[in-house]
Amino acid sequence: MVTFPLRKRPLVWLAACSVLPFAALTAQAQDDCPHGDLDAIYCDTNGDMVADRPDDKSQWANPDTLIFAYTPVEDPAIYSDIWAPFIEHLEDVTGRDVRFFAVQSNAAQVEAMRSGRLHIAGFSTGPTPFAVNLAGAVPFALMGSDDGRFGYTLQLFTHVDSDIHEIKDLKGKRVAHTSPTSNSGNQAPRALFPELGIVPGEDYEVVYSGSHDQSMLGVVAQDYDAAPVASEVVERMAARGLYDEDDVRLIFESDRFPTTSYNYAHDLDPELVKKIKEAFFSFDFAGTELGEEFDGVEKFVPITYKDNWRVIRQIQSANGVSYTPDNL
Repeated sequence: MVTFPLRKRPLVWLAACSVLPFAALTAQAQDDCPHGDLDAIYCDTNGDMVADRPDDKSQWANPDTLIFAYTPVEDPAIYSDIWAPFIEHLEDVTGRDVRFFAVQSNAAQVEAMRSGRLHIAGFSTGPTPFAVNLAGAVPFALMGSDDGRFGYTLQLFTHVDSDIHEIKDLKGKRVAHTSPTSNSGNQAPRALFPELGIVPGEDYEVVYSGSHDQSMLGVVAQDYDAAPVASEVVERMAARGLYDEDDVRLIFESDRFPTTSYNYAHDLDPELVKKIKEAFFSFDFAGTELGEEFDGVEKFVPITYKDNWRVIRQIQSANGVSYTPDNL
């Protein structure tokens, strides 16, 4: 069998290998250090809840080609073009080649970073803790505004012609959740709706649509009676004309959650990490396709997993979520 050094491996190879089960990704457990919720192959000696960089410098990754992936979306080809200006900026600042890797699922994305084939990634809100604990991802940035604000809300939509006007009207209905690990599309509704008198899966039927896009389009087509979705996703869909806002009715909106986290692999060389951070925090969204796609976003803002994902961990804890491959 022909093998390639990482920098020469085509993305087809990366995509194929990213679907390997976690059981195939072997690594030696480290029993002599604190782990917290982290997988046993990682250490957390400083208590910041993310994996420590290896002490042995020979284990630091310093690839000639960096692989970057954005969270799974309905049409990866569109986002490859949208991210092109940032990819070019990242190449200029780091002095490395950078390739955009279109992932097909949250699990594939997490597995790719765990196995060392993915170096920088945007993970969706709900899957971020899985990436941190199973793949050694280190969240360091979010998209935000010049004043440092960031985040999105859970919005619950129904068709404009439906008889649903408030959450209690969901009883006996068929409601689209996105996927088990999604925050706004599943975890948050399961944690928040019972306080409002409705228990998902008991008071209404939960149907997994696979994505926020499919949930929203299903409501428009009246395939589903309602759907909890991420505000930022439906706003982008409306801006692209993918649905008519007059066809739906908003019946609930939550407080704000952090949005997609941007992460580097925990074992990257610290000098490379400095360059990656420099690229993110110096990128100017104005006048780029990325800036047009993410309306209201003006820059990347620094964050920490321990502080900024606290509310998400609380929601997942309320749902009995454990950070294992089977739950991803």
